Amino acid sequence: MDMINLGLDKWLKNHAKELCGSEHSVARVVAIDRGQYTVKNETGETHATLMGKFFHNAESSIDFPCVGDWVCVEYRDDGSPANIHNVFPRKTFLRRKIAGRDIEHQMLAANIDMAFIVQSCHFDFNIRRLERYLVMVNDGYIEPLLVLTKTDLISSDELGQLIAEIRGAGIDTEIIALSNVTGSGIEKIQEIMTPRKTYCLLGSSGVGKTTLINRLRGNSELATQTVSDTGEGRHTTTRRQLMLLEQGAMLIDMPGIRELGILNADKGLSDSFADVVELSEQCHFTDCSHINEPRCAILAALENGELNQNHYQSYLKLKKESEFNEMSHAEKRKKGKDLSKLIQTVKKNRH
Repeated sequence: MDMINLGLDKWLKNHAKELCGSEHSVARVVAIDRGQYTVKNETGETHATLMGKFFHNAESSIDFPCVGDWVCVEYRDDGSPANIHNVFPRKTFLRRKIAGRDIEHQMLAANIDMAFIVQSCHFDFNIRRLERYLVMVNDGYIEPLLVLTKTDLISSDELGQLIAEIRGAGIDTEIIALSNVTGSGIEKIQEIMTPRKTYCLLGSSGVGKTTLINRLRGNSELATQTVSDTGEGRHTTTRRQLMLLEQGAMLIDMPGIRELGILNADKGLSDSFADVVELSEQCHFTDCSHINEPRCAILAALENGELNQNHYQSYLKLKKESEFNEMSHAEKRKKGKDLSKLIQTVKKNRH
């Protein structure tokens, strides 16, 4: 296999010359399972481990390789795992605030061209969660596409109402409706996916991501679980992995994401809520708070129905969350730097 078929383009090749030189080889991270890495090059896949400098130099977990990353590796003749020396800069990325109370980013995947945001038409459909996914995807410079699954469980009129609800929330992203039972809509996704490009599936557990992957692969190699009596799916995927499809495109599958915390996502917010941002720029006062100022474009749009109230409230909530987490993150980093300076001072005073 030529590395070009794994997505190695001219931009990445230039970084390969700089980072890998002649000593190390170029590979792509295709799976991570409980801290164990699998990398792939033109000859095949092999396990790999991180060099000690990663643990010494990394400022946070986002400095470690993730699925989709390009890395410099040193292969070993004795069959032992390869050593990962460097990680290439990421063209695009998928990250979130780490689950729980910690204020830090978690890198989920990298170098993705398009993200399929998957929601079930039955139990999983949620506009507010959809907006969070869009913020995450747009913030990482990834093109989003919405996939509504399990259309066989609702009527065509109900499907039309769901799509109208999405459009009414100011979301103009392309939508593909499909049924994993009948296969309707699968061909549209196949037409979009092109060789040498990387795609990923995002969505809650049980929305049909694994079944969709099996249809795209043309087999049932990945395990699926029977839906419950209510039609709600059950979680299947347990690790993030990149797979090469027969027609040449690459697809990253990952477990369902329970928490979608927002941290430092200004670009994601401005792209996902472009309608709100555009209206705010039309306000008479540049520092308009959109509360009671005269000639406020936001208030006027809310009053005449041009701007959906729930959509606007969601924007305010996510913006506030992002700013709060970013402030906490900056404070945490400052404390970390202050502690580092203190340690260095103590060390100097000992000599």
